[in-house]
Amino acid sequence: MTHETVTYDADEQGRSVHNSTDPLLAIGTGSKTKTDRHQLLGTSWYSGTVKRIFDLSCATIGLVLLLPLLLLIACAVKLTSKGPVFFQQERQGLNGKPFPVFKFRTMYSHLCDQSGVEQTIKDDPRITLVGRFLRKSNFDELPQLLNVIRGEMSLVGPRPHAAGMLAAGQPYEEFDPRYKNRLKVRPGITGLAQVNGFRGETKDAFAARMRLEYDLQYIETQSLWLDVKIIALTFLREFVGGRGY
Repeated sequence: MTHETVTYDADEQGRSVHNSTDPLLAIGTGSKTKTDRHQLLGTSWYSGTVKRIFDLSCATIGLVLLLPLLLLIACAVKLTSKGPVFFQQERQGLNGKPFPVFKFRTMYSHLCDQSGVEQTIKDDPRITLVGRFLRKSNFDELPQLLNVIRGEMSLVGPRPHAAGMLAAGQPYEEFDPRYKNRLKVRPGITGLAQVNGFRGETKDAFAARMRLEYDLQYIETQSLWLDVKIIALTFLREFVGGRGY
């Protein structure tokens, strides 16, 4: 396995998304106060065993159904560039415990960033031809179903970040002290922030703040119905719409 970094531009349209009339996707003006008061312990009936059963069941079924596609992608990656089919990068999981996140390799092996510091840019020359398709369709994320089965991730939750993640040029923990609260749950393959357009690079202060706001609201309000809705929206907006690069 090798290592590389995958990022996406924050959706500029997301600057108005938080005013959505959908109560399952919107952020209320009192979200920050509520977040601080409840300290995001994630102790709802759904946040423990029920969510784990849902994750494990869906991830297992997904791997079985997607096996032909996964094998096809693996062959395409292997036959079109030198190097391993998969790459892994250390990310922070539940309670900050590090774990290796799995993805299909989309960069030339000798150009991959081992540290995870160098973010991907549009038309990045390090990306292979097959890699561009995988990023555009977000199919490169599918191996994370293995992380879900291993218990390191959930289907839905805050996206896992590398240790030392920067927001607007400073450590996220300094940018917003509430950042540590997102580590109180398992990270997810997708999340409330992602389906609202706040994903990828966090160089912009507004995008970094809104991503965290959505992550914290998800932890407060997580439910089976919300997870189902986020998964459906991810399929429509990311896998079908293809906004990655």
